[in-house]
Amino acid sequence: MTAVALVSGKQRSHPVSRSRRGWVWLLPPLVVVAVFFGYPLVLVAGQSLTTNTGFGLGVWADVLGSAEFRDAAGQTVVLALGATTGCVLLGTFLALVVAFVPFPGARTLSRLVDTVLAFPSFLIALAFTFLYGSAGVFGAGGFLYSPWGVLLAEITFYTPFVMRPALAAFGQVPGVHLDVAASLGARPGRVLWRVVLPAALPSLASGACLTLLLALNEFGIVLFLGAKGVTTLPMLVYGKGIVTFDFPAASVVALVDVAISLLLYGSYRVLAGRGRGAAVDAA
Repeated sequence: MTAVALVSGKQRSHPVSRSRRGWVWLLPPLVVVAVFFGYPLVLVAGQSLTTNTGFGLGVWADVLGSAEFRDAAGQTVVLALGATTGCVLLGTFLALVVAFVPFPGARTLSRLVDTVLAFPSFLIALAFTFLYGSAGVFGAGGFLYSPWGVLLAEITFYTPFVMRPALAAFGQVPGVHLDVAASLGARPGRVLWRVVLPAALPSLASGACLTLLLALNEFGIVLFLGAKGVTTLPMLVYGKGIVTFDFPAASVVALVDVAISLLLYGSYRVLAGRGRGAAVDAA
């Protein structure tokens, strides 16, 4: 009886010890996150509450109520939504061609998409300068340094972020579904609209959310092109913090941008999870 009690006692204490070891392994990452991410964010939040007379919400009221902030927020949203729409349309079309239209080099093109994902954004802006700059091949300098030039550069850079999950989703569509739909007399357009796109919709939505998140925080393209009259929230943070040294105002704009980014990231995670679930169900 004593041996049995000792054994059962060890068995009862074993999960507790494993739980304690789990907390020990979890502690170092938490410390790293708190020191390198949490602490700077707290400093930025504290700076945003700093006024000439102490602490308060005066800077928040001044920044959020200014026409400069409203214009920057409006341009940021318009450019991000435009870039996302263009990326979804172009990325979906290219993914459909690669996935369902047999042609030589389809696999090479798919791998090229993965390579483009590793490019820095300013490289696209540099290439556009060589193509559309004042001394470029096409010499369309006025177009390049306008909101339309920024929009085209962002669509070019972020389209692979939609195309990659779209390719993965189209690859998960069972071929038997396509064969059955075709055998029932459905035209290719109807098969695409009723079978292929609904199966890929969660992946397309997650790619769109990721593109929107990245486009909202795009800094390199806008800064490198130097488009006239284009001031986004990241550019406003740069101008307030680096150019005019107005750190409280820069902190307010940065925190607003962070809040929007976290909201979009949460949406992306939800849609990405649904996309993986749909892929598993399809498989």
